[in-house]
Amino acid sequence: MSKLPDIKTNFAEWYQEIVQQADLADHAPVRGCIVIKPYATAIWENIQSMLDARIKATGHQNALFPLLIPQSFIAKEAKHIEGFAPELAIVTHGGGKELEEPLVVRPTSETMIHYMFAQWIKSYRDLPLKINQWGNVMRWEKRPRPFLRTTEFYWQEGHTAHETLQEAEQEVLMMLAEFVNFAQNVLAIPVITGRKTKSEQFAGAEATYTFEGFMLDGKALQMGTSHLLSQNFAKSFEMRFQNKDGVMEYPHLTSWCGCTTRLIGAIIACHGDQKGLILPPQIAPIQVVIVPIFKNEDQKALVLKKAFELENILKQAGVRVFVDQKEDTPGAKYYHWELKGVPLRLELGPRDIEQNVATASLRTRDKKQAFAFDSLVTLVQDALQCVHHDLFVRAQERYAQQWNKIEKLDKFGNLLQDKAGIYQAGWCQSGQCETLLKDFQGSIRCIIDSQDFKECFACSMPSQGDVIIGKSY
Repeated sequence: MSKLPDIKTNFAEWYQEIVQQADLADHAPVRGCIVIKPYATAIWENIQSMLDARIKATGHQNALFPLLIPQSFIAKEAKHIEGFAPELAIVTHGGGKELEEPLVVRPTSETMIHYMFAQWIKSYRDLPLKINQWGNVMRWEKRPRPFLRTTEFYWQEGHTAHETLQEAEQEVLMMLAEFVNFAQNVLAIPVITGRKTKSEQFAGAEATYTFEGFMLDGKALQMGTSHLLSQNFAKSFEMRFQNKDGVMEYPHLTSWCGCTTRLIGAIIACHGDQKGLILPPQIAPIQVVIVPIFKNEDQKALVLKKAFELENILKQAGVRVFVDQKEDTPGAKYYHWELKGVPLRLELGPRDIEQNVATASLRTRDKKQAFAFDSLVTLVQDALQCVHHDLFVRAQERYAQQWNKIEKLDKFGNLLQDKAGIYQAGWCQSGQCETLLKDFQGSIRCIIDSQDFKECFACSMPSQGDVIIGKSY
């Protein structure tokens, strides 16, 4: 393994090297696509299983819908087709013949799912209908970057139908809160929540709510969204139900996505350091690695026996643990597991065994500690919680350093372009003022629930509320 590029001066190259050297992904022969390798797949499976449990606990059921969507479906909602047209992959031939109607490889499933909802929803008794799908989607990507931006990626997408607008709004905000909780309490990534501007909201939606993370290089990453579609798509697909009074109505719809393989990129870009990846303990495939240390065969037998005993104790406590038996030096093993982001390392040698301890090294701290065998499970569990806490606090402190409250674009525009970061300012809600940010490679990431500024960042009109501005992936 080669030395990693400097994370502070060459973040983009550092990121690419982490993906390669930590064995997370490889480039596929299709431009913009990647092969997600077993280690990153295990991270994704842990993320997926945890969020899937929460989605089901909030009253949703999983279903699977077709990958191919008739092109006419996409065109039914005018803003939807306008928003997705540049990203579509279209199948024109199948079975050796030209298709009567081209099929779109799904960029998202609103149209297919809403077509089916229209067949299923006939009465108020059929509502609410709350469906989630895990699958893959395709959006043609012009500037690919592993995990953060790929042509094909994996995700979940929730779709619900409700009798009233109020119920739909409650659904949108409930799922946004679930995703924010996951980002902060599982992935250890602080996020900023708010509403997207009209130019940035989901194509065809009435409102889009987002949670944005800011990475080590100061750039924003949209980690997930929750959309109030209301009745727009219902009308496009003639989705109607008979209410309690016998009157035909259109249901109010939502869609939301807070879990994609982009989250793996967020973990890399938010928590890494010069040694490599740092994985939040709850989703790490290996939470604890045990490194046996010995000088001869007699010591090897003694140390490995104890290592396997400790492994068994930790596994019974639900800890994901691995004993590294590779023929390599301890130093090389330390480097390897630090690069791969394992939260906790236990070093075990003959002297440790004599003292009934393992030497522990937390991935987020330099100082080593002695963990007594008779308290090992408790000490390991506490250490994993410490790693999560360290990661979250580090990120919060970085946000505080990156956060700038500056009134006018002529004061912060060049700073934004040169250094990225979080910029809070007022906005008059004019699209013309919003467009000026493009000159500085920035955009409004979200409208927040705050009003510290009286005037718009670009003009002298009164501010209608504060916004978060940043450069993004």
